[in-house]
Amino acid sequence: MEIRPIAYIHTDFPDKFGIPRQSGRVSALCGDVIMLPEFSCPQAFRGIDQFSHLWLLFDFSLSHRETWSSTVRPPRLGGNVRMGVFASRSPFRPNPIGLSCVQFDGIEQTATGIVLHVSGIDLLDGTPIIDIKPYLPLADCRAEAVGGYADTSWSHRLKVVFPEELLECIPETKRAAVMGCLADDPRPSYQNDPERVYNMRFSDYDIHFTVQAETVFVIGIDKKGEY
Repeated sequence: MEIRPIAYIHTDFPDKFGIPRQSGRVSALCGDVIMLPEFSCPQAFRGIDQFSHLWLLFDFSLSHRETWSSTVRPPRLGGNVRMGVFASRSPFRPNPIGLSCVQFDGIEQTATGIVLHVSGIDLLDGTPIIDIKPYLPLADCRAEAVGGYADTSWSHRLKVVFPEELLECIPETKRAAVMGCLADDPRPSYQNDPERVYNMRFSDYDIHFTVQAETVFVIGIDKKGEY
């Protein structure tokens, strides 16, 4: 079986730290699915504008390993509880394939090919996309579904204190996404040191913050090329 990328996604996250735990948690977080030339034919997307959301199947490209483990330690359980790999969405799987439900914001024909604009993403910049499918509400949504241990952390959000003079360093179009990612608590669950300074790389910025109780305090911003 051979699987190859059909596209790559461009996002504001050059590192894994800070990426939302699941798609849809930060609706303002946008990305562009850039189709490879071989798959950048308009007829392949005929009818896609009828759908509001898409499934992206992708390769956990930074998680390839020669071996695999039958159990993993989900970060939201503190990193100390083991669950079966097939009872998780861990990237460390026999086949490192992930799926993400994103909002479809439009299609664009550029000079280099077709680009799909999406939002509510949870993907690293440069992630290979291996398939795109329409999200079907009547088929894919199950009102009676139970989310197991993942349900316990879904509502977890932090308050964000972002001084105005620092927030103004971020382009206005990206501020809601930055605030949403910080509120989503990018820390590993087992870290709870109020003195620790964290660094989240987002777009052209390094955002420095601490977390005390249930509040994020942004304490500094560096822009690439300025330090």
